[in-house]
Amino acid sequence: MEQVSNEKLLRKSLGAMLIEANLVSSLEWENAAGLHQGDGYSVGQILVDNKSISSQQLAVFTSLQSGMPFIGLKRQKFDTELLSRIPERIARQYQAIPLEIKGETLVMAMADPKNVEAIKDLEILTRLKIEPMLSILQDILEAIDSNYRASAEIEKQLSQIPVHSQRSFSQETRVSAEAVAGAPVVRALDLLIAQAVRDRASDLHLEPQEDRLRVRNRIDGILHEIMSLPLNVYPSMISRIKIMAGMNIAERRRPQDGQITFHIGEKEIDIRAAISNTVHGEMAVLRLLDKTFAFRPLPQLGFLPDSLEKYRRMLKSPFGMILMSGPTGSGKTTTLYASVNQLDSVATNILTIEDPVEYRFKNISQMQVNPGAGFTFASGLRASMRLDPDTILVGEIRDSETAQIAVQAALTGHLVMSSVHANDTAGVIFRLLDLGIEPFLIASALIGIVAQRMVRCICPRCGRLIKTTSDEYLAYEREMGEARQEFLYGSGCNFCANTGYQGRTGIYEVMIITEEIRRLILSGASKDEIHATSVKEGLVSLWRDGMIKIGMGITTPFEVIRNVFSVA
Repeated sequence: MEQVSNEKLLRKSLGAMLIEANLVSSLEWENAAGLHQGDGYSVGQILVDNKSISSQQLAVFTSLQSGMPFIGLKRQKFDTELLSRIPERIARQYQAIPLEIKGETLVMAMADPKNVEAIKDLEILTRLKIEPMLSILQDILEAIDSNYRASAEIEKQLSQIPVHSQRSFSQETRVSAEAVAGAPVVRALDLLIAQAVRDRASDLHLEPQEDRLRVRNRIDGILHEIMSLPLNVYPSMISRIKIMAGMNIAERRRPQDGQITFHIGEKEIDIRAAISNTVHGEMAVLRLLDKTFAFRPLPQLGFLPDSLEKYRRMLKSPFGMILMSGPTGSGKTTTLYASVNQLDSVATNILTIEDPVEYRFKNISQMQVNPGAGFTFASGLRASMRLDPDTILVGEIRDSETAQIAVQAALTGHLVMSSVHANDTAGVIFRLLDLGIEPFLIASALIGIVAQRMVRCICPRCGRLIKTTSDEYLAYEREMGEARQEFLYGSGCNFCANTGYQGRTGIYEVMIITEEIRRLILSGASKDEIHATSVKEGLVSLWRDGMIKIGMGITTPFEVIRNVFSVA
């Protein structure tokens, strides 16, 4: 009874502090306390789950109320050997991560340092006295995600796979479906994919080299080598991928691709698998499709307010053509998806023609290109015209036939959206000319053009001002007319894998085809003339958009120069 009374006093004390700070009301606290009595969650965590307070606020006030020391994990370095003492499963169960050993004492960051049962279990496991320190739950979970690597477990599983000689691997080793279904290779591949998802990777590369299997993850557009594996385990692994993706397990000479649905807990990941033969064996690339990013609303993609307003005006047009331009991986499809997702799919008929269909939309009819069956972008466009569409999304305009049909669709009362490979907005016009579209058709059909790039965002946890190179600050000064030598850069921390960057955002150049631009197209004006006129009419170039985002502390001069620079 005394313990229960003390817990109630503790809750009242913490509640009184939160109420006094005007973070919660008395009613909110009482409601959360009522829930706590029923399901065992801490009252504070219930308030966090309800978004009444933040994890940071709960941690700070709990530290003040209890006298328990608080530690931030943003710049904390974690020792791999020390992490091996606490299995990842236990770390997640008790929401704790080891920090350091002081003699016979292990210092642990814990979300709930008063969890006596957790502390006892950790002491039995480590045979050390546990000194708990309070930390933010979200930071602990992110630290676990970032620092517990699957490498050791993967190597353990792969060591159990029947060995094939390196010579037999290069000479078309055949592995039966029954052998591949064995637990070690299944578990090893699952761990590789799970680690890639945890690392926020867009692609997982399995690349056989002369003496090893190189494993790389593409994170925020940059490839990072995460481990090397022995070649003799790769036949079973590549066969496992083929089985999962519905490919021909016996075919090795021709490229193959397929789809995989992968489950991590309650989360479902769609994977596009591609396999092709190289001189050292079959190379596999697994594209991990992040639905949360694909369905982000337009304001979250990186548009500046004025550019976003212009683009939204384009989308309100009942007919015409809107084109996206940029290199592969610049986010064109993501912007097109976000655009389609905000259109009224109830009152209008929206069709898409894609290669392949990566994400599925509700209330939108999607068609997938199948060249083997004679279904191309061009034939798909022809077919879609007979399906009474209001809006048509064409994955890419690659050839003259597709371009001609798309223009005709735009001129006959349909809103057509697509992508074209070009360096900037003015370059799209000349790409259409190159595809054989007459200037008067371009001027009549085009509503607007968007050029874009993707740049990495500065890690919000470790960003700090540093003095940059002369090339970087001179580039900023020339464009913005402001002399600066210090810019925000990420110094590298636990949460960004010491890269200094976390996540990506778009850089956009939005051109509306005005009457003046139409006259320039019809008169055969040069690309520079069209671009200069657009700038006079308010166009923000890719370069300037990037420099504005540097000034806002979103990205770095290095990223803008790396992604926006063009020799064209």
